[in-house]
Amino acid sequence: MTDRVYPSAKPQNMNGGGNPTFPATKAQLYGATRPAYRPQPKPPRHRRGCCCRCCCWSILLLLAIILLLVIAGAVVWVLYRPQRPSFFISSLKISTFNLTSSTTSPQINSLITLTLTARNPNKKLVYSYDPMSIAVSSKGVDVADGTVPAFVHGTKNATTLTVALNSGGPRKMDSVSAGSLRSDLNKKGKLPLEIAVETKVKAKMGALKSNKIGIKVTCDGIDAAIPKGKEKPKDAVSDSNVKCNVKLRIKIWKWQI
Repeated sequence: MTDRVYPSAKPQNMNGGGNPTFPATKAQLYGATRPAYRPQPKPPRHRRGCCCRCCCWSILLLLAIILLLVIAGAVVWVLYRPQRPSFFISSLKISTFNLTSSTTSPQINSLITLTLTARNPNKKLVYSYDPMSIAVSSKGVDVADGTVPAFVHGTKNATTLTVALNSGGPRKMDSVSAGSLRSDLNKKGKLPLEIAVETKVKAKMGALKSNKIGIKVTCDGIDAAIPKGKEKPKDAVSDSNVKCNVKLRIKIWKWQI
């Protein structure tokens, strides 16, 4: 009888390694060679944290500055009690007012003498005014203009300013404006006037000085009579002073030492 050789139940790899038997199981195909799952750590949020801290510090710094400004303003108010200056029209006389009757190219020629009184009610505050520009109008129609030189307004002081305002010689105007002025003169014999004063002022309180602040002074309710022929000019505010309204151009005062 011939001898038969039967192969081993577990054949070995010729390279010496052991391979899984075939067909292989799922555990052998996927579990043996697949690395174990390791959760990845979340990236740090350093940038977001820095932004939040910067915002918080910026807000705190802004609040601190506002608090210091409020405290400084309160100290200034307690020590000096600053008040706005006041203005009055003491006198207004129309010496010349000629309005041509031409409907195509009317002209105006005017001369007005204005006396303006400025009062400083403060005991420790001095005002320094830039040159003032003064405009006289009647229902929005420009009648005369002029300027007042710069001056310093001392404490508890009333300064009287007299200025001659004119139309700059015979000046052309549109027919609608001329018709409006002529209508008022024919009905009342007087001319309703408004005064507008614009300038800049700087305040000084001891060692403190403010920046220049724009102000606008408006005065209305004036009815001025027009002299006829050789008649002398009449004062339009002979009975009492006409008080004016003072408005600041800005609402916040900035002080510097």
